[in-house]
Amino acid sequence: MPRLLLNLRMVPEDEASEVAELMDANDIETYRTPPGPLGITAGGIWLRHRDDYPHARALLDDYQAERAERARRDHEQARREGRADTIWSAFKRHPVRVMASVALAIFFLFVMFAPVVQLAR
Repeated sequence: MPRLLLNLRMVPEDEASEVAELMDANDIETYRTPPGPLGITAGGIWLRHRDDYPHARALLDDYQAERAERARRDHEQARREGRADTIWSAFKRHPVRVMASVALAIFFLFVMFAPVVQLAR
């Protein structure tokens, strides 16, 4: 009976491909389901044989730890070189979007705290 190994919601395509290749390299049979047409399901990578799960999970955990470390290193290097995204760089690229987001956040804070302030009077 199949077992879900990796839900593909918010998983980049390169990561999904690398996980599938990792499982193939370790002779673990998998198949991939596509996302649903209405966006309710995200798709996934499934194991064909339930008994492979402990070994596959260990491989996936090691892979994800290595990928996270690589992402941290890349971000740190980008930060040192001045290529990392900052609020200021986002503002320079999309000033209207950033200002709209700030205005929306202030509006939500006002809506949330207005009743509290009125009760305190």
